[in-house]
Amino acid sequence: MMEALFPLLKSHPGLSVVLFFLVFRVLHVLLQNLPVPKVVRHDGFRSWKWKNISLSMLHSLLSATWSVTCLVVWPEMLSDIHYHTPISYLLVCVSTGYFVHDACDIILSGYARGSWEFLLHHALVIWTFLYTLFTRLYLAGAVIALLVEVNSVTLHFRMLLKLAGAQNSSIYYIHKFVNLATYFTFRLSAQFYLTWYIGVNYSSLVHGAYFLASLILMNIMIGIYLYRLLRTDFFSGTGRSATVQNGTHNNNVKKFLSD
Repeated sequence: MMEALFPLLKSHPGLSVVLFFLVFRVLHVLLQNLPVPKVVRHDGFRSWKWKNISLSMLHSLLSATWSVTCLVVWPEMLSDIHYHTPISYLLVCVSTGYFVHDACDIILSGYARGSWEFLLHHALVIWTFLYTLFTRLYLAGAVIALLVEVNSVTLHFRMLLKLAGAQNSSIYYIHKFVNLATYFTFRLSAQFYLTWYIGVNYSSLVHGAYFLASLILMNIMIGIYLYRLLRTDFFSGTGRSATVQNGTHNNNVKKFLSD
C-alpha cells in the first residue's frame, strides 16, 4: 500500500501536509469531548491549553515511536542525511501537518502573544520540513530531529501535571527525573548530532549553511529551555512554582510555555 501511496505523496507534498492538517483538526475536535480536571475546567486559557497539550501528546507518542522505529529498521539514516523510505517520508508529512495545525490553533485561539516561543519553534520546523518534502533532501535529518518527540512526551505530561496542580505529588517528583533523562538522551543528543553532521559537511550540502544556522538557533532555544527546566524543577521556591502554574506573567500575558 505504501509503495502505491509514496509516489502520490512525493508528487503533491503540499496537499499531503494539508491532508494531515485536517486529520489533526478532526482529532482536535474529538478531544473537546474528553473530560478535564476541575481545576482546569473553569479557566478558559488553562482549559484550552490542556486540550492543546493533549493533542500535542498524541502527536509526540506517534512521531516518537515512528522515528525510533525508522532509525532501528534503517540505520543508514544516521550516516546518510538524505536517505529516506516511503515510511519515513510519510512521517515527515504527518508531523509537518501537525505543526501547521498547532501554529494555527495558537494564533486563532488568541494566545499568540504569550506563545511566541512556540510559534518561532514551529516556524523553523515547518520551513525546514517543507524544504525536505519538496526537495527530498535532508529527510533522514528530519527523522533524526523527530527523536526529540520522545522527550516531548515527558514534557507534555509534566505540563499536564502542573495544569492539574499536581506539581507537589510523588508522581511529579519521579517524573521530573525521567523528563530530564529524556531531555539529554533524545532532545540534546539528536540536536547536537545534526549540528555536528551538518557543520562538518555543510560545504558539500545544498543550503547547508541555512540548515546549520537554523540548528544553531534551535540549540540556543533548547539550552534556554533546559536552564528554565532545571531552575523550576530542581532549584526553585514554591512561590515561583505557584506563579508559573497559573500561567501568568508580570504583564498579565497568558503564557503558553510555563517553566
